[in-house]
Amino acid sequence: MRLRQSQSVQTKTKLSNTLRSWLPILQAGLEELEEELKAYEKENPYMEVRSGFESQFSAIFTKKVLYHGDRSSSSEAIEALTVHRKSIYELLYEQINAPLFPTPLSESVAYALIEEIGSEGYFEGEIEAIAERFGISSSQVEKIRHRFAYLDPPGVGALNAPEAMLFQLRQSGVEEPIYSLVEQMLEDFENIGRFRGHNDYEAALKVIRTFKNPPAIETLEASVPIIPDLVITTTSEGIDVAINDAFYPDIHIEEDGCDHAFVRKKIKEARDLIDALQMRKATLYKIGLMIVEFQYDFFHGGDIRPMKLKDIAEEFDHNPSTISRAIANKYLMCDRGIFPMKSFFTAGIDEEVSNASIKRFITEAIASEDRNKPLSDQKLLEMIEAKFGVKMVRRTVTKYRKQMQIGGSSERKRFYRLA
Repeated sequence: MRLRQSQSVQTKTKLSNTLRSWLPILQAGLEELEEELKAYEKENPYMEVRSGFESQFSAIFTKKVLYHGDRSSSSEAIEALTVHRKSIYELLYEQINAPLFPTPLSESVAYALIEEIGSEGYFEGEIEAIAERFGISSSQVEKIRHRFAYLDPPGVGALNAPEAMLFQLRQSGVEEPIYSLVEQMLEDFENIGRFRGHNDYEAALKVIRTFKNPPAIETLEASVPIIPDLVITTTSEGIDVAINDAFYPDIHIEEDGCDHAFVRKKIKEARDLIDALQMRKATLYKIGLMIVEFQYDFFHGGDIRPMKLKDIAEEFDHNPSTISRAIANKYLMCDRGIFPMKSFFTAGIDEEVSNASIKRFITEAIASEDRNKPLSDQKLLEMIEAKFGVKMVRRTVTKYRKQMQIGGSSERKRFYRLA
């Protein structure tokens, strides 16, 4: 027993030292891992890094498929390894519902407006044509278009950049008197310089600079194929966790039989590097097992539960910051798609209730609220405490609401009257 304990301690010490010595290898994403190893290769003539990523990737995905390509089994393979980013049209279609679009006619007009929105997020169609199509006035169509000011991405559906920024202002949370000044500056954008003498001019200009132009700029960015470190497979027999070995680089040591201090040093460094690579795999594999244990319901279609880095750090006998580095830039692929490993570590109100659950409850409660008497943050707090059996403070509810870009009760009441 003593011998086993001694061996265990020695092995643990060796791995810990290796982990500290080669922390960049643990921290690098799978796509950057080979580049990280190549940096060591340049300094070591007795090791060679052989790319698993390059050969595997080129074997499955051709440049034609990556950048052009018709839909095929190869393009579907790329989609399987891509973190899905919804298009602007998918995002908009999901938001066409009450209370913004409470009638079938308003929904139909909204869909027609979406059809005329370009990839940058600007409305490029003709209001008169849509009005004629539905037998309503142009002003009615414009009224519905202006409701897009409350959709995501902020600014979508605007006619031009100044109006897109006005739309974004509606959701910005900027308070008076800056709000009114920004509004005036955007409404007279061509002569914005005339406001220079205003006391709040610089503050207003700072707000304007935060607005996105074009409004759909984030959806314009091409999705980059993501290679996951972990593959989680759910079957009728259980859940399997596997390291995505196929894309890992290999390190080969080239020994020439020369017994020289320099040679011995470089060969030892190469072997330490192999140990570090194995440590990376073992660490991520164990983290994967623990994620599956903590988040078992998620892999069967449920929600992500609160999970703290501290929980895993204690199992590894490491500092939470080390675990944070280990999961940074790492992805996990399962039946539900590809997810950043960090997304499984959500803060929680308590051990059973995650912030995501609270936010979803707030969203649903506001979506079904009485428009004549919108729910105050205090009322939402009471509902949350009754629903989840937790204790919170009102400012937490306010913070979550603002994070989701939902206006306060008085702002929503004004909006409902407008709508």
